[in-house]
Parts: sequence; structure tokens; C-alpha cells
Amino acid sequence: MPEFTDIAPLAPWRQITVTDDDRNAIDPETGCTILAQLHLIRAFEEKVLDLAGKQLVHGPAHSAVGQEGGAVGSAMTLGDGDQVNGSHRAHHQFLAKSLRHVAAGISATDDFPTAIRDLSKRTMAEIMGLAQGFCRGRGGSMHLRWEEAGNLGTNAIVGGGVPMAAGAAWAHRNAGTDRVVYSYFGDGATNIGSVLETMNIAAAWKLPICFFIENNRYAVSTTVEESTAEPRLSSRGLAFGIPAFKVDGMDPVAVYHASLAANKIMRGGDGPTIIEADLYRFFHQNGPLPGSAFGYRSKEEEAEWRARDPLDAMARNLMERQVLGEDDINRLRERSVGLMEDVAGELTEMHEGRPRIIPSLWPEESFRDAGLRGDLSEFKGARTAEEAEFDGTLQEAKFVDTVADVMHRRMAEDERIVVLGEDVHRLKGGTNGATRGLSDAFPNRILGTPISENAFTGIAAGMAADGRVRPVIEFMYPDFMWVAADQVFNQIGKFRHMFGGDADMPLVLRTKVAIGTGYGSQHSMDPAGIFATAPGWRIVAPATPFDYVGLMNAALLCRDPVLVLEHVELYASKGAAPVDDFDYIIPLGRAKVVREGAKLTVLTYLAMVEKTRQVVEELGLDAEIIDLRSLDRASLDWETIETSIRKTNNVLIVEQGAQGTSYGGWLADALQRRVFDWLDQPIQRVTGAEASPSISKVLETAASAGKREIEAGLRQMMADMGAPL
Repeated sequence: MPEFTDIAPLAPWRQITVTDDDRNAIDPETGCTILAQLHLIRAFEEKVLDLAGKQLVHGPAHSAVGQEGGAVGSAMTLGDGDQVNGSHRAHHQFLAKSLRHVAAGISATDDFPTAIRDLSKRTMAEIMGLAQGFCRGRGGSMHLRWEEAGNLGTNAIVGGGVPMAAGAAWAHRNAGTDRVVYSYFGDGATNIGSVLETMNIAAAWKLPICFFIENNRYAVSTTVEESTAEPRLSSRGLAFGIPAFKVDGMDPVAVYHASLAANKIMRGGDGPTIIEADLYRFFHQNGPLPGSAFGYRSKEEEAEWRARDPLDAMARNLMERQVLGEDDINRLRERSVGLMEDVAGELTEMHEGRPRIIPSLWPEESFRDAGLRGDLSEFKGARTAEEAEFDGTLQEAKFVDTVADVMHRRMAEDERIVVLGEDVHRLKGGTNGATRGLSDAFPNRILGTPISENAFTGIAAGMAADGRVRPVIEFMYPDFMWVAADQVFNQIGKFRHMFGGDADMPLVLRTKVAIGTGYGSQHSMDPAGIFATAPGWRIVAPATPFDYVGLMNAALLCRDPVLVLEHVELYASKGAAPVDDFDYIIPLGRAKVVREGAKLTVLTYLAMVEKTRQVVEELGLDAEIIDLRSLDRASLDWETIETSIRKTNNVLIVEQGAQGTSYGGWLADALQRRVFDWLDQPIQRVTGAEASPSISKVLETAASAGKREIEAGLRQMMADMGAPL
């Protein structure tokens, strides 16, 4: 018979239980502050549900009535420099952390200070979608952010904010502080890939983040037992070597002690922790009805949990210790309810016998798109250059070497820059040499990651939002954006706009178009068309080494997220590159006329620029070729494009990739609307086929556009002009 030996886990997994002695040891001021916070948050949540029932909250109202103990107990252990984020059910967490910011101690017997009133009003206004809210009405109930108070931003995607919290934790650790970050999420999120991926990286990198699981037993109506074979969700820590604590979340004092224990580990530099708080939401997933009204919970179960109400438990302790009397508790409840009634009354009015939001409080419709991207004021005074007028020394260099050279220069000049990606620290510069020499020169800032695109992309986003870090992500192939799609599009792209229009996201995402390398359907896409139709991103596509330097410098200066597209075919090509001056920029939104002409305008980018030039020269056409360079909606150089079209009256858009993800599709539509009166014929396009490229060299060539397709497109254009070649 084989011998079986139990293996001990790397990290402890502990249940924390407090005694009456522990509760009595909490000093009266702290106990009164905990109770006051509990009552303020409860009254706030009840008022939100009341407003929702009157149709005064547009969208969901995910209340946390019953769950206040977990948020308050943990937030009481945090300082101003510590940070939190949460998921869609996060009013209580947002308020608990914000209350600590505006009033570290709160009397249970005195009137509430004005700062608490203002916090309550701004939070309620945000939930109602009003301009006075923290995100100017754009975030609503699920997207609450107040950076000053340490609230990084709550999130409507289950588990979606967890990687960003880890990025903030990395920034704290990198800065040498003892600050910690709490990321709150529910039981449903423990089965989300990005959460588990982030736990793994956080443990490997020893990040000071607490994964705080609010186990309220139901993901909407699906029970924990239906979702996982191990319903004790803090067990997740065992897989990653993360110390984990399980605690009664209905007891704020127990959560307080669990958080103190977790903080000791994190502040001591020993990495992340997990706290699982067992608690219960008294109402349904959304709205003012109990879960029993929908048939997935019994009234008996609800009554059992209501008997463990954290407000009552805390009040009993303080009364037993004669810190407060029953009348004090009742008056605290009355003052809390009265405050929320007053705040709601300042946002609403009666109109024709019904309550409504005061019309003047709504955001102006003109605010709709404001702040989707920044205003680029960071570029003011930056030195610009173009190759034709460059007064520095140029020499012929390989494109990929220039990629590494400019990054080396920027990292030497700016210690905020950090590079993340798979194998970027090995293989003499990653899989293509684009990070050559960087890990030797900057070993602590070249972060080789696990194969966890969703997690490390979100971690980079958290670094960027922190403001002390300028992360550069490398996707080995652009197709991997689908793996990280939540972080790329829901989080990074929407970040500034969603949180009110002034939250910077200075992040660069590098990736390579690998068409022509035989890597097949899942490694060969051109992502420009996808990113161009996603809000918030800027896109640059350098076609020469000189342009790469200027556009990468611009991307690293920009306070918006920037996709930097590269092309494998260009890596081995050579062109003029600076020798010792790597500090100029090419501004976003400046196209380049590669070749002047009068009969036809060709718009293209990346590797198709040179291919198009060659075909035009071979055919002897009088065509003007424009390298777009900046591809996003906000950065297209319409002046250069329209000037050319008004001269030639004919447009051909040339791109290499598949039709379905085409960049030229939306560009053609935009052009039709802008220059229709100047066109002598419909805009035409050169693209690849509908199918993605295959492994077969023959089929890959057939699926993507090349010189043959460019020539066919040019010939068709000339024939339609009545001047066939």
C-alpha cells in the first residue's frame, strides 16, 4: 500500500471568535463611533430604498442593510492613507471609509458635524444621478469614488475592481509605505477568474491587500453551496499561501479584531490577507423587498439573521457597559433617520402631488461626453519633432532596437515607469527583443507576470490611477485583449468618464500585430478597429523607428490610456532613428503625408504604409499617401485628411486585417459624413478577408491584405475614375 502523508498549507487559515471580554475592552469612544457609523449607514440605506420605491433612483439600488458590521468593523482600523474599493453593493463600504476621513471619532449623543451631512448629501446625490454627486451623477449607485477619502472606486462588474486594488497596493509597497488596501467583494466573486488571478499575483509579489469577502450566502438568488463544493470561502487563501481569517460579520467588534490581525501582516511587509465575514443582506439583491418575496429564501431564515442585527449587538454591549442608555440609542437612531430625511428633502420636491428630483440638480446634457478623455494640457511646452526637420543625429537602426532604446531612455529619466508582461524580464527582451536590456538596468521595475492578462492589466490600471506609477503593459499578442477585456474596456477605457471626467488613467498598452508570422487565428489580429470603437482609449501606430520614439514619448506623457500598436513585420526593418536624442514627441493627432499626389488619397497605417508606397511607385500613380499615426476618434488629424481629400476627391483606406474587426469601417463612415460633398466616388477599402488568418502560409496570405490587394484596390479606384491602368 502506498503511504499517504498530509501536507501542511503554506499559510494559516483561522477562525476568529471574540469574547465578551474582547468586546468590553473596546474603548468607549471607539465603541460609540462604531455604533454611530452603523446607524448612519443603516439610515442612509433605508432612505435610498425609500427613494427607489418612489422611482427617484434611476437604476439599481443594491442596499447593504444587515451587512454594515463588516464595512464598519474593518474601516475602523484604517487610516487616511489606506484605501478601499468595492463591488456593486458598496454604499456601506464607501460611507464607512469616508466617515473615517471626515470624522475619525463620532459622538453617539451629540449632533452630527456638518462634514457628515455633506458626505451623506453628496453620496445620495450620486446615487440619484445628480450633478452634486462625487462622480457628478455619472456613477450612480454602483460607481462611487472619492480619492481624497481613500475610496478608489466601486465597480458594477463582479470582482472587476479587485485587480485595480492590487495595483494600488503595489504602488504603496513600491513607495516604501505601510499603507494597505481593502478590496471588498461578495461570495459570487470568489469564483471569478480575475479575483483568483489577482490573489495569486498579490501573494507572489507580497502586496499589502486584504481580499475582504462579504459572504452573504447568495449571489442574487444562487446559494454558496450551489456554486462551490467548499462554501468556506476563506479557504481560497490556502491555494495561494495567503493567511486567511473567517469571522462573524454580524459582529463589528469581531471584524475589527480580524482586520487588526490582517493589518499587522500587511503593514509588516508579509503580503496579502483574506478576511471572510459571514453576514446577511436583509433585502433582495436590488430594491426594498426581502429575498423571501422572490421565493429563494424563507421568512424563518430571514428572521434568524435579523435577530443578529449588528446595530443591536453593538448597542447591547455599550448599554451593558453603561456607556450609553436606551434613550441615547433611540435618539441616535432618530438623529440618523432625521439627517437622511433632511438630505433627501434638499434633493427632492413635491410637484403635482408627487415627489420628484429638483430639476436644477440634474447634470446638463452638454456634460454627456465631457472628460471621456483628457484635454492633453500635459503636452503644453513639450518639444516636438518630425524626421524631415530633425536637427539631431540620425542613423539607420532596426525598428525593434529603437523600441527598446526609447524605453530605456524614458525609464532612466522617469522612475515612475514600470513594465509588466509575460517574459518581459527574460529571453533577452521578451519574445521579440522589445524590452532588451531593461531588466538588467531596472530590475525592480520590469515585472514578469504569470499568464494572467486580466489580473496584471487591472493591476497596471490600479498603479496608473494611483498617480505615482506610469505602467507600460505588454500583450504578447493583441488577441489576448479578449482575455483581459473587462479590464481593458470596462475598467481602463471607462475609468475617467465613469468617475466624473477628471480621474486620470496614465497607462500604455503595447502590443504587436503578428499577421504574416504563421501564428494562426488566435494570435494574428489587428486590434485597431476594436479599440477605436471602445470609449476612452487613444491609439498610436508608428510605422518608422523615428516615429516610434516620438509617439511612445507622447504615449508616456499622456494622462489617458494609450494603445501603442507595433507590427512584427516592422521589427526587423530598418530606418532612420535618433542616436542620442530620444526626448522629442510627435503629438497625438498629427498624421504624416508620406507621399504627395493629386488624383487619389490613400489612408493607411503600420506596415501597410511602406507597402502602399511601393505599389503606388510601381504603378506610377499620382496618389497622396497619408500615414494616420493616431487612430482614435479624438486624435485623428482631420485637417490633414480633409485637405488632401479636397484636393484629390477620391479616398482609398488600406488596412491589413480581417473585415469583421476592421478599423476602416468606422473611418469610412466618419469620412462620408465629413467630406461627402468633396467625393467623386464612394470611399473604397482594402482589407483582409472575413476569416482570421490560418496557420497555412497560403491561407494566411489569402486572409490578409498585402501588395496584391493594394494594387487591386488602386486599379479599381482608377477605373472608377475613368482612368484605368
